[in-house]
Amino acid sequence: MDAYESFAAADRSDRLGAEDLELMATSAYMVGREAEYVVLLERAHGAYLGSGQPLAALRCAFWIGVTLAGRGRVGHATGWLGRARRLLDREGGDRVERGYLLVPVALEHEAEGDLEAAADTLGEAAAVGERFGDSDLFALAAHGQGHFLIRIGRVNEGLGLLDEAMVAVTAGELSPIVSGVVYCGVILACEDAYEIRRAREWTAALTDWCQRQSDLVAFTGRCLVHRAEIMQIQGAWSEALEEAQRAFDRCLQGENPTAAGEACYRQGEIHRLLGDPSAAEEAYREASRLGREPQPGLALLWLAQGKADAAEAAIRRVAAETSEIGRRARLLPAFVEIMLAVGDVAAARGACSELESVAEGHESGALGASAAQARGAVELLDGDPGAALVALRHALEVWQQLEATYETARVRVLVGLACRALGDEDTAALELKAARATFTELTAAPDLVDLDSRSARAAPNDAHGLSERELVVLRHLASGDTNKAIAAELVLSVRTVDRHVSNIFAKLGVSSRAAATAYAYEHRLV
Repeated sequence: MDAYESFAAADRSDRLGAEDLELMATSAYMVGREAEYVVLLERAHGAYLGSGQPLAALRCAFWIGVTLAGRGRVGHATGWLGRARRLLDREGGDRVERGYLLVPVALEHEAEGDLEAAADTLGEAAAVGERFGDSDLFALAAHGQGHFLIRIGRVNEGLGLLDEAMVAVTAGELSPIVSGVVYCGVILACEDAYEIRRAREWTAALTDWCQRQSDLVAFTGRCLVHRAEIMQIQGAWSEALEEAQRAFDRCLQGENPTAAGEACYRQGEIHRLLGDPSAAEEAYREASRLGREPQPGLALLWLAQGKADAAEAAIRRVAAETSEIGRRARLLPAFVEIMLAVGDVAAARGACSELESVAEGHESGALGASAAQARGAVELLDGDPGAALVALRHALEVWQQLEATYETARVRVLVGLACRALGDEDTAALELKAARATFTELTAAPDLVDLDSRSARAAPNDAHGLSERELVVLRHLASGDTNKAIAAELVLSVRTVDRHVSNIFAKLGVSSRAAATAYAYEHRLV
């Protein structure tokens, strides 16, 4: 802030020259005055042209264009980037600036949905930066290329590029704005790759970098969003909620509505887990207003509220819209959970297989743990507790290693239910007690209610392959209830109940309601 105010005072008394205007622009950006940053760069651009420095003017035009594009001002951004290209063409030759102008080309490929081309283009830009020894260009391009590779499923290649870009950041080789851009970009990419360890490591480094600059506004909001997510994973929910609120305020101060939307979504997630549906829904809707898709969190909230039809429709819709492998991986665990809840085991199994395919080679990370947890849930509900237990034990081990408190407890519940289904009631009691202790410590009210419900309606050791939900439906069916009446009682759609009844017939080897009823009474399932 001192630097910015000093430049501003000097500019009032005697108009600054091009280089000082560019420095003042950087100061403005770092203290959260992004609109002023653009105005100052425009002045610097003109001053550089007036003093016969076209390449310096070109760089100003590049940063103006990229900044405006990030704020959604496409027409103005295109104009400035076009001006930069004309300056480059006028100068000719093999220049590092040509590498910078590949960055917006990559963004155009991204907008067209061609992430392969975007990654290839940034690979060219990184090579230009390396050849000219331009650390800023190399780090910008390499971390962007890494993120695109992660989004198309080439996770190992992508992570390698992220690590390489971060070497330049932590070594202090980059300019201030590029350092912040790369820090935030790398952490976001790590989250997309389910790389909790790396995200935690780089978030700590970003926090330290921000704290060393007491007046910094730019990047601090996004930093707080990352910190909130890490805190949530580690079980510090009240602190995470406070951090997410601070993030929201700081993001708005820094004129970054996209990051503010992420902060709102994070608040929604924590409120949902704490059992405050009104606050959660309000946060999700505010996230949506700011442009952040509120799924899968909102669908999981609806499921917890008994709005199974709404949850199913929402998660199916967003899954159908999402084609990028990395982003689908973040949706699939919720998709599996909701499909199991509504009785579509086939859809859950398909999503589980897709998640396992994405996680291949990353079994020891969060992605592998999520895939194993999903597999265990599917096998348990489909009547194979032995197979479920194999997958769940792996998921439990990985979540514990990652210090993911809540996910560890959720897997313990499934392990306990699998042990109970196999007749090992003592181990089941140990696992469920451990899960209850964690949920109590976290004040995870919905999970405690669900755990009590599961315990109250514990299935007999021999449930004949039926899931808990299918047993409930069978008992209603045996009482003579129609599918429509069962749907009303269980707050499900008739279609979902139809699916449950079909599953029951298939598992029991019967073909009618009367035969299912007879089977239920004969085997004491009612």
